[in-house]
Amino acid sequence: MKETRVLAVDIGGTKMAVGIVDPNGRIESYERAETPRVDAEGLWRTLEALLDKLHTDAELIGVGVGCGGPMQWPSGEVSPLNIPGWRGFPLRDRLRERHPGLPVRVHNDAVAVAIGEHWRGAGKGARNVLGMVVSTGVGGGLILGGRLIDGASGNAGHIGHIVVDPGGLPCTCGGRGCLEAIARGPALAAWAQAEGWRPEQMVATAKDLAADATRGHPIAVAAMRRAGRALGIGIASATHLCDLEVVAIGGGLAQAGPLLFAPLEETFRAHARMEFARGVRVVPAALGQTSGLVGAAALIFEGDSYWNAD
Repeated sequence: MKETRVLAVDIGGTKMAVGIVDPNGRIESYERAETPRVDAEGLWRTLEALLDKLHTDAELIGVGVGCGGPMQWPSGEVSPLNIPGWRGFPLRDRLRERHPGLPVRVHNDAVAVAIGEHWRGAGKGARNVLGMVVSTGVGGGLILGGRLIDGASGNAGHIGHIVVDPGGLPCTCGGRGCLEAIARGPALAAWAQAEGWRPEQMVATAKDLAADATRGHPIAVAAMRRAGRALGIGIASATHLCDLEVVAIGGGLAQAGPLLFAPLEETFRAHARMEFARGVRVVPAALGQTSGLVGAAALIFEGDSYWNAD
């Protein structure tokens, strides 16, 4: 029998990535590019160019996609807050046209991270897992009782819009004090600059901020603590609501290590006071930056657990 593989796609505000994934969650080939700030068709052409570079001799059995949200689910029209060129873009239909005859399943990129970490990563073996992305935005996905929870519109688990500071900064969603408004990379870099941080690069990023924090820059360290505290509060709330076992955090900012996770853990333990919440493990995503691709593939390979639509 011919080997089977899944074409996996991961689309976020910072990068687009595509890969060929085997049934064990191993990525056999991989391409990525920065997400450009162009119009809808320009974004689609960037994705097509990446897909054109992938080759496999195995039989493709489907296309799994994680894309920034919100979106119309399961129809797959995407309107990512951090990709302004796509508003109601018919991503699922366009991929179906490119890959006729194959099932195409599109879900939120943070949901794909949650699935990847539950299937093959830090949450493997647990039944109740919150997977998170902390990068250009802050998102999440929920696995409860061993199955993905979609919610009414497919956007369940969107922890980035839990309010952690009611009088806080405005958020791209239109609210104020959301976790995303505080902890997403661009907002964190902007806060640090307002406090007097002067990066070497003309365009400051959270990666530059984390690097300066590693070198002991006091404002950069304070920024990491600010993000960690906000994440700790949000995760404590989610843990009390959902009775979690594992919280796995991926995305670019999660690469900051103890600079982020130490204040996160401290704040989480201060707020997670119910006895059932004390055993929760909050850990970096074990699959690192590949969690989203692996989770996107699982939408096809393990549809009984992770795909609750057509």
